[in-house]
Amino acid sequence: MCGFISIFGPEGSDVLQDILTGLLAIQHRGQDAAGIVSFDEKFRAKKGLGLVREVFEDKHLSRLSGSMAVGHVRYPTVGQNEVGDVQPFWIDFPVGVAMAHNGNVTNFHELKKDYFAGRHVRLASNCDLEAVLYVFADRLLRRKGDSVMAEDVVEATRETFERVKGAYSVVGIIAGVGMYAFRDPFGIKPCIFGRKQTEQGWQYAVASESVVLDVAGYEVVRDLKAGELLWIGMDRKPQFFQVGTKPHRPCVFEYIYFARPDSSLDGASVYAARLELGKKLGEQWKKTGLEVDVVIPVPESARTAAQTMAEVLGVPYREGFVKNRYVGRTFIMPNDKARQSTIRHKLNPIRVEFEGKRVLILDDSIVRGNTSRQIVKIARQMGAAKVYLASYSPPLLHPCLYGIDMSTKREFVARGRTTAEIATELGADFVLYQTIEDMVQAVQAVGPDRQFCKACFDGNYPTGDITERMLSDIETDRLEATKS
Repeated sequence: MCGFISIFGPEGSDVLQDILTGLLAIQHRGQDAAGIVSFDEKFRAKKGLGLVREVFEDKHLSRLSGSMAVGHVRYPTVGQNEVGDVQPFWIDFPVGVAMAHNGNVTNFHELKKDYFAGRHVRLASNCDLEAVLYVFADRLLRRKGDSVMAEDVVEATRETFERVKGAYSVVGIIAGVGMYAFRDPFGIKPCIFGRKQTEQGWQYAVASESVVLDVAGYEVVRDLKAGELLWIGMDRKPQFFQVGTKPHRPCVFEYIYFARPDSSLDGASVYAARLELGKKLGEQWKKTGLEVDVVIPVPESARTAAQTMAEVLGVPYREGFVKNRYVGRTFIMPNDKARQSTIRHKLNPIRVEFEGKRVLILDDSIVRGNTSRQIVKIARQMGAAKVYLASYSPPLLHPCLYGIDMSTKREFVARGRTTAEIATELGADFVLYQTIEDMVQAVQAVGPDRQFCKACFDGNYPTGDITERMLSDIETDRLEATKS
């Protein structure tokens, strides 16, 4: 999972500060690398490994000025975390195109071995965005006229949808021509369009979450639809083209974990969805007959759901863990060794909230079990009488092939185990998961009544083109990454 923001301002404007503001607001989506590509007569770039504040310095600001720019924060799902894989990417010839994306190309290996090899194209990186960029730019090269027109961008998007499989939201700029954004045919990854009025005229932005636009002072116009292209040419008039025709299947895990609670995605508030998820799980817990004295969230994402779960159970909500905000998110760390070594550094308990109490600890999900196992251990060390563990998402059983590097299938703690066996494995007295039905109903209750991609829970990949070869290739990539 990654985050992006692309901005197209009036002629003579400088959008860099808004790009940086947006990247800081979306830092939670990727902490491995950051990059910006701007255009002002030519492309200028600064990319590097690390957080936004570590990559960009004052000396870079004047060089990156311009009225068009794309910014990106990354954590790798394909390839290693190397400087050469840091987005955005761009080419100067034969058409100047810059691009960033959020998602995962499921047929990346096939494209490298067949499509590109047959054209004697050698990709310079291990990042799947490069494949998207070359397919898109190649179709622009084959346009009929001299100038790049809106219909050429439409056909380039259509070609991308036909060639490139998986889930991806893409933003970018065409040098001296305009800004584009498109969302994969199933709309799995979020993509949101906004604008703001400046003294020089309208300034347009596209981002991975609405909070990015909010923080940077933009009015949210709307989410791009599944398979939709946004094109803004030099006339600065936004145009929308419906290129794909597949059913919309946005990722439900955005509401559970990845998106900030102050974001809205596809018409649904992430915060409101988590409140509903807590209510649903609270009602389910009541059926167990187990009494608890306190509900304690694992910060940060579980806080919202824990509040409503505690309300349903009629017990106090308490902050039992203090989070060190300067330690990265363990979910998206590259390997188990890095995750396990940071859990105790990241969360410190408040003894008074555990000692002698029947404690219900709520988390957004239980993936490999490393964090949960350590948290249960800490709670017992603090003197808890009982340690119960709950997840407001269902058991994770299948790898996400669409851009969340949550695990390979052999690593899921819930795979092949009953909830009683999971509790034993984690050292808890009892474990409760949200049901898939309740999860979907909770998100539907606060937004449009639509179906979601929930393949990581039920194994049903909505694109319908996932093969055993894809599963094997991606799993091999991820296992190699854990060795680094």
